[in-house]
Amino acid sequence: MPTTASIRSGAGQEPRRRKHTRDRRGRGLRGPLAPPQVPLALTRAEQFDELVLDAVERLERRWPRLAEIELAVEEVPPADAEHWSDEVVPLGRVIADRPGEPVRIVIYRRPVEARAAGRPELADLVYEVVVEQVAELMGVEPDDVDQGRDED
Repeated sequence: MPTTASIRSGAGQEPRRRKHTRDRRGRGLRGPLAPPQVPLALTRAEQFDELVLDAVERLERRWPRLAEIELAVEEVPPADAEHWSDEVVPLGRVIADRPGEPVRIVIYRRPVEARAAGRPELADLVYEVVVEQVAELMGVEPDDVDQGRDED
């Protein structure tokens, strides 16, 4: 059964009809490989977001003030990162100088993923980066922020 979708290959050309090729052998249309509640169904970006949220949840038990802080995940740091960071490629940033807006902690997904060998190491690194950013925000040492980690 042909679909009604059309593709234009260039300016002034007539639309071509695209053939429906997903049911070539009469077995029906393909469905998702995994149900939505299974981690396999999440994209890498969504899995990373979950790791960041888990890290913040663990810290919120000890630091309830974190509930007021905005959290963001961006793919890569902006081009002007060398002006506000000592690192060659920063893994995160605290943005506190926006008048009238809440404080924001930003974690950069691609640089963090590039430094981790596997998912367990990635989870540990994400937690470590979040702890460092919270420590910077509160003006304390990362070890002071992370005191309750051994209790988990």
